[in-house]
Parts: sequence; structure tokens; C-alpha cells
Amino acid sequence: MRYENVFFINGTAYAGKSTMVKQLAQKYHGIACEENYHDALLPQLDPSQFPCLSYTRDLRDWRNFIRRTPDEYEAWVRGVSKECETLELQILDSLSAGGRAVFVDTNISIETLKEISDYDHVLIMLADPNLSVNRFFDRPDKEKQFLYQLLLEEEQPERAMANFRQCLQRVNSPEIYESFLSSGFRVMVRDESRSIEDTLALVEQEFGLRN
Repeated sequence: MRYENVFFINGTAYAGKSTMVKQLAQKYHGIACEENYHDALLPQLDPSQFPCLSYTRDLRDWRNFIRRTPDEYEAWVRGVSKECETLELQILDSLSAGGRAVFVDTNISIETLKEISDYDHVLIMLADPNLSVNRFFDRPDKEKQFLYQLLLEEEQPERAMANFRQCLQRVNSPEIYESFLSSGFRVMVRDESRSIEDTLALVEQEFGLRN
């Protein structure tokens, strides 16, 4: 199935994907599928089919989450991405049928996007790989601040923080950044001097929503 009224934004963390999705939906009276919009389906997931997504849902001791090795963390993130893709496609089948424009901050892989979308309905937004690591705890998100406090409560907080940053570095690597650059889709790199309004105008232009 190809989604003719869906606009996908993929890329790295801190690139502004969800912000642009929200702005576009407001301006064009569309539907915004912001970061982790598939969470609405989490309560009903079968752990045997979605082991990675149900891992955090069913987790009783979050200290186990922050103590994972970089290998374990990377494997989990990759698994989450694959499971999210399955859920996203289920949701989009329903949303796109309504005819309204749908703007998506997506986990759907580049390979799948090439099968389900036209070239001009996909945009890759990127931020410097170090940004996602160095500014991970800068946002006031409850989840991030909760993890930050857990790390501080470890017996060796500096060691715990260093391990967690290694996990983040693994999933925000230069190699992943380069793979997005060479995806074949249009790419927009975060510019700290560019306003949200200016970024929105550029995204609209890339999607052909304005001349």
C-alpha cells in the first residue's frame, strides 16, 4: 500500500521532527503523529510478538534499564524500531483512509518508506550525533528526568552515567547519521540559528506544500 496523503519525517533525535509535524498539522488542518504516537497501542501488546516495546511497559525495576550494556541497549532500540514500524503501519492504514493530510514523526525504515511513499513525501531531518548524547537530559520530559535521577542514585553515579552515555552514543553514531545522509531522500540538517518559522518554511518547500 502507498500512502498518498501521508508526509513522513524520519531522522535523528533533536532534529525537530515532532515540532515540524505539529506545526504542519496545525497549518494544514491535518493529523499530527508526533514522537511515539504508537504508544496508544501499548496496553494491548502481546509480549511474545512485541518483546521490546512490552519490555518497558512491564518493567518493574527501572534500575535494570539504566544498567544495560551498550550492546544490550542497541539491540533493544533496534528491536523497538522494528516493532514500532509494524504498529505505525496499522495506525496509518486507518488514519490515511480519512482523506486528511497526515504528518508523521516516524520510525519506519528507509527501505519500507521507499515502498510505501513517494519521494517528495519523505524528509530526513538530522542533528549532530553528539547533540543527542550531550543534551539528552536537557529536556524537561518526565521520562528523561526520571532516568537522570535513577543514574544519580546509583552507587557509582559517574560510572553509571558514563555507561548510559555510551549506550546513547551507540544508537546516535556517525554511521547511523551517514546512513540517513545517503538514504536517497531529501535531507535537512539542524541549524541552531534558524527559527522554527524558517525551518517550517523549508520543510513546506521540500514537501511541495508551498512554491
